[in-house]
Amino acid sequence: MRKQVQGDRKEKKVPIPPLPFRKIGKEDLYQLWIKENLPNSEKLNKISENLETFRYQPLISIILLEKKASPYFQKTIESIINQVYPNWEICYISEEIQKNIEVESRIKLVLKSENRDLATDLNSALALATGDFVTLLNPQDILTPDALYQMALFLNKHPDSDMVYSDEDKLTSEGKLIEPYFKPDWCPDSFLSRMYTSHLCIYRRELLEKLNGFRVGYKGSYEYDLILRLSEVSQKIFHIPKVLYHSRIPENGVEIDGEISEATAKKALTAALSRRGETGIVYRVSNHPGFYRIRYQISHKKLVSIIIPTRNLGNLLDRCLESIFSKTSYPNYEVIVIDNGSNETEALSIIEEWKNKQPERFKCYEMNIPFNFSKLNNYAVEKAKGNYLLFLNNDTEIKTCDWLEAMVEQVQREKIGAVGALLLYPDNTIQHAGVVLGIRSVADHSHRGFSPTDAGYKGQIISVNNYSAVTGACLMCRREVFEKVGGFDEELAVAFNDVDLCLKMLHKGYRNVYVPHAILYHHESKSRGVENTGEKQLRFQQEIRKMKQRWKYLIEEDPCYNPHLTRQKEDFSLRIKTNVEVAVSMYDKDAKVVGYSIDLPLPGVEQHISSICIAGWVVGKKYRPVTVRLISLTKLGKVLREVPANLHRPDVVRIHPEYSDAQYSGFWGEIEATEVAPESKISLEAILKDGSHVGLGMVSLKCPNLTSLT
Repeated sequence: MRKQVQGDRKEKKVPIPPLPFRKIGKEDLYQLWIKENLPNSEKLNKISENLETFRYQPLISIILLEKKASPYFQKTIESIINQVYPNWEICYISEEIQKNIEVESRIKLVLKSENRDLATDLNSALALATGDFVTLLNPQDILTPDALYQMALFLNKHPDSDMVYSDEDKLTSEGKLIEPYFKPDWCPDSFLSRMYTSHLCIYRRELLEKLNGFRVGYKGSYEYDLILRLSEVSQKIFHIPKVLYHSRIPENGVEIDGEISEATAKKALTAALSRRGETGIVYRVSNHPGFYRIRYQISHKKLVSIIIPTRNLGNLLDRCLESIFSKTSYPNYEVIVIDNGSNETEALSIIEEWKNKQPERFKCYEMNIPFNFSKLNNYAVEKAKGNYLLFLNNDTEIKTCDWLEAMVEQVQREKIGAVGALLLYPDNTIQHAGVVLGIRSVADHSHRGFSPTDAGYKGQIISVNNYSAVTGACLMCRREVFEKVGGFDEELAVAFNDVDLCLKMLHKGYRNVYVPHAILYHHESKSRGVENTGEKQLRFQQEIRKMKQRWKYLIEEDPCYNPHLTRQKEDFSLRIKTNVEVAVSMYDKDAKVVGYSIDLPLPGVEQHISSICIAGWVVGKKYRPVTVRLISLTKLGKVLREVPANLHRPDVVRIHPEYSDAQYSGFWGEIEATEVAPESKISLEAILKDGSHVGLGMVSLKCPNLTSLT
């Protein structure tokens, strides 16, 4: 903190006219990302020098199918020949070697067969390959110059890898790179929804031979079928979070990399279910080609215990219970309400009514303790009889009748830990579609605010996906798994107990899944209030610290997310690192406050950052501050963030010991560099408990790297 209390300055408050806002598009941001991340000639030279340090230099065989009609085929060949990593060979499927193709020892010809399945030619090429690893390259597509180098570098670190895949983007006919696909690490259930690994993807040749290579009858889905079979015999599947492959978009707009043939993709998935001893039907996701949904047969309709903690708010509980008992089609369930000290007549009356309405299925137990979500649910599990446990908030409402079937289908599977649902706000926008770690400190919900009809980032909303965690507002798991991980951590009384439970399951080798076809309303407010007391905020900060200490490695790099995606928003947008020039000025001190300070960001230049932290403190004279708004003057007064103004600041007590609220006077928030555009001015405004507004100061930001994009 600065030694001078900045709120004591006597600077004249001058109205600041709004700056014209120059919005930067996704494509422009990606051009900046390319500039910062794809290797230039200098980086390629350093890479070349580093090759001498490789103890292992595997031979990589590239299977390439001829595309005579394409004017870009020569560029594809050149992208291979120009690789920094030299230890490769091409197994070239063609009717004959084209005259304009360089013939050298590293290029092997495979004669294309007539009137035979392409799998036959692919297997002929595989038989000719001598590499340690094999990859397929589509004609017209391009490898980055360091693509094979990055693969070899990874194999030096992980020599036991059986399959490695990368991120990718698209290449227009004009030569522009667009639409990057930043993928998660290996997510088996996400892969059952669509073939997301795509390219660049290398496979251990010996393993492919043991699998008998590519199978006839899977036109359009040869690789999908191959990976499904490979993943059943090996778990050594890894991901390199780097764009190493450019998939060209043809002028006619038809994808060369191809929509996986619907019929053969469903055939591959059905065969995979059979091999794995699972029974289910594969459906195509309507209006979304290339996406599939497996509805598993429920082997035994075991008892589901629906556990609902509650306290007062009888109308919410009643709506929740009414929707369960009137809409649920699954036949075998019980509802257990844990009453956390209700004292309102209406709530107590509603509980009694449901005891009479559903005497066999409805039970209520009292636990009158200070609110502790973990302890309440752990106690309920002791009372529950079900094989399956469903933890449900009392402010939810069932939307789809087969919601329990959709969740049981997944939770019955041996490797599945927690199962989460699609939760909607009452206005039919998304509240939860999986939890991403590292967003806004510890974790937050993906695609919050999106329409449920939106596909989301690369189909994340409309498909079954692995996430590291799902929300405890609607979370199902098997009793045995819950007990194995020790249930909810009772030291996490309010926040992150659901995330912690999911991560304990992940740590034990289970996978957590989100299912989009189990849909509920969650009547949580979109503008949910902040923790409104210092005590609550202190507890919240302690819970954050505990999570970061326990799960640091996962929070920093969520395996179901990608390091190149945002940590400040829920929309899977691009994470851009840039330099930011910072200036801070203070407004005249308002008579309603004792003092205040903007401690962060520090004036000067923040080097190569993706987000800007804005933090400080404010002490009210008569009314304590509740929140601080970060208002963009560039965007005509848009509120970028509204953050709590009661963080623990024991240092401020030493400045203002006469004010008891001083120890809980801090505020802290982050915004992404891309939110500020090339230049932005952000005004800080405190909202006091009486509703009055107090201006604190202004943070001016410039991002020179972004200026060139507008």
